[in-house]
Amino acid sequence: MAALGAKYQQYAEYKDSGVEWLGEIPTKWKVTALKRYCNVKGGYAFASDTFSNAGEPVIRIGDIKADGSISLEGCKFISTELAKSSHAYLVEKGQLLMAMTGATIGKAGVYINDRPAYLNQRVGKFVIDNDEMNYSFLWYTLKTNGYQEYIKLTAFGGAQPNISDTGMVDYISCFPSLIEQTQIANFLDFETAQIDTLIEKQQTLIQLLKEKRQAVISHAVTKGLNPDVPMKDSGVEWLGGIPSHWNMQKLKYVGEAKNGLTYSPDNVTEAGIGTLVLRSSNIQNAQLSFEDNVYVDMKIPERILVRTDDILICSRNGSRRLIGKNALITEDVAGQAFGAFMVVFRSEINTYLYWILNSPLFEYQSGSFLTSTINQLTIGNLHSMEIPIPPKKEQDEIEKYLKTKMIDFDKLISKAEQAIQLMQERRTALISAAVTGKIDVRGWRAAE
Repeated sequence: MAALGAKYQQYAEYKDSGVEWLGEIPTKWKVTALKRYCNVKGGYAFASDTFSNAGEPVIRIGDIKADGSISLEGCKFISTELAKSSHAYLVEKGQLLMAMTGATIGKAGVYINDRPAYLNQRVGKFVIDNDEMNYSFLWYTLKTNGYQEYIKLTAFGGAQPNISDTGMVDYISCFPSLIEQTQIANFLDFETAQIDTLIEKQQTLIQLLKEKRQAVISHAVTKGLNPDVPMKDSGVEWLGGIPSHWNMQKLKYVGEAKNGLTYSPDNVTEAGIGTLVLRSSNIQNAQLSFEDNVYVDMKIPERILVRTDDILICSRNGSRRLIGKNALITEDVAGQAFGAFMVVFRSEINTYLYWILNSPLFEYQSGSFLTSTINQLTIGNLHSMEIPIPPKKEQDEIEKYLKTKMIDFDKLISKAEQAIQLMQERRTALISAAVTGKIDVRGWRAAE
């Protein structure tokens, strides 16, 4: 607030709102419940067997995205006949929707598609029934920390929190006149668009840095570090030339892949008890992650216990893009097991192979084994992959070079991610400040 206060002026006079979290508000603003201005219409529990891949779109909770958009890309459809009898659940362009249940309760979105859609159960549609409320001002009210915190505190139920349609509008806040609401909404439309543009630029930068990082890895493991070295044809069309003193080899000639452990739900124990079973969720961004773990209590064969510098590879997953993701086993994880949908590759040059397996070279070959019906990277597929191998001394030089370069890239990406976080925090703070009267934007005009 201090940073915002330095840029925007405050109202001349304030009064005590009588609401602890609101504090003081402009003297002419009124404190009341959201239900004074609007109500919420809940969706219909369409039977799952009425859904199809064509017809009229149905908006479910998952179709409301974190960025406030509503996407029909992966939505379900109902027949035109059923849609005609479901007119009460119609959603039109510009309407505000919110998740009423689950982990993303309170997630809100604006429907901007010209095509009408229908509202599924546990999705609420805000309907203004008082001409003293600006719809855009309502949208920004729903995006404030105050409202989002209210939703979480009001929700009932344990693992699956829920909120009622009446509970969604029992929220107490402060509201100015319709004219002032419109001015605040226009101000926030403009200012948040400026912030969103800056965020998009940082996101584009991050994507470019990641692409550049992949290009650096790819060049190092296929062309080496010496730009003047003589080249030879690799014999692989898509790879082209490699340094003349390198050799093309199949993975089966440099190491061995092993399938993981099959276990039943009865073998699963409480967290920390028994043996950790490494799964796809334990690989994030080519590193080991331990936010989602499974432990088992059973006799485990020695061959399924990982060793330091083994490469853990996801061989089967519901999402094709996750197949082939991998990480090096660190010393502190050695001795743990790995699951049935995973493969461990063991070789004397694993620390070098790790870079190859995280390059487009590996991605291209692993993708060539996946089809529309089989999303699995088998040991046979893995062993058949061809890779360029430099002498050991050159492997060490390439490893050292890539580790240094990755630190540089990670710093730049981290800096951009921090910038995005700061801008998102500023966006939220600006919305809350304007909607609760902490700043006065009545004299604001959009810059030319």
